[in-house]
Amino acid sequence: MFEGFETRHVETGEASVFVRYGGDGPPVVLLHGHPRTSATWHRVAPLLVDRGFTVVCPDLRGYGRSRGPAPTPDHSAHSKRAVAADVVAVMRALGHERFALVGHDRGAAVAFRLALDHPRAVERVVLVDGLPISEHLARITPEFATQWWHWFFFAQPDTPERVITADPDAWYRGDPRVMGRENHDEFREATRDPEVVRAMLEDYRAGLTVDRRHEEEDRAAGTRVRCPALILWSLRDDLEQLYGDPLRIWRDWATDVRGHGIDSGHHVAEEAPQDLAAALADFFTA
Repeated sequence: MFEGFETRHVETGEASVFVRYGGDGPPVVLLHGHPRTSATWHRVAPLLVDRGFTVVCPDLRGYGRSRGPAPTPDHSAHSKRAVAADVVAVMRALGHERFALVGHDRGAAVAFRLALDHPRAVERVVLVDGLPISEHLARITPEFATQWWHWFFFAQPDTPERVITADPDAWYRGDPRVMGRENHDEFREATRDPEVVRAMLEDYRAGLTVDRRHEEEDRAAGTRVRCPALILWSLRDDLEQLYGDPLRIWRDWATDVRGHGIDSGHHVAEEAPQDLAAALADFFTA
């Protein structure tokens, strides 16, 4: 995976962030979702390098090989605000003050927060398979609670750790034929680590508490994403089924919004890398 890429750990003050980077050209950051690592981008990143970009793929705080502080009672140590600050610090350490940004799933929540908190750093943002967390919570229906029940299970204290670490391979399923063997092996190693599992759960606990509060404060203040935003979603996932047109919701949060669905299941970077990479490159060079 990632032939020609370099790797390093960047110390951000609060966290030690593992990052892969390669290419030569305008910088693009790719943020993975739960429960993946930066390896999920192994098919997309080389395609973007071929299109003339520098590509940076970090493991989010606590995921994969990145490590952060111990969890805090208010979950702020794993808030999207804290993780977004990690990404800014990583990019500055690599010599990039401004960059294009892509986030998938939980990574989309981080990318959204980064675009709100650090508008001068983000030239363009792509949000894949995600909505603002507060919008999800404001639209809770029996269908949402049934299909996304893990959000509320993960938020419980201690019990999820015991359940997941008892048999992580049964809980976190992945197919190496779809993911790619090396990506699958890295994902499996991470999900077997109790410290990683705890951090991933803290991500969700922060989502229902401190992250939601930050979004509500932004909405009250009229804070919006000012850079161009591309919204993408997997047509074989349930985002459009649950909410209708995602663009309609995102237009309340961003000034310049466009987007479309991609014929894929949820893990689009692994299942439809050519279509995703083409959409990203076209948007970044528009």
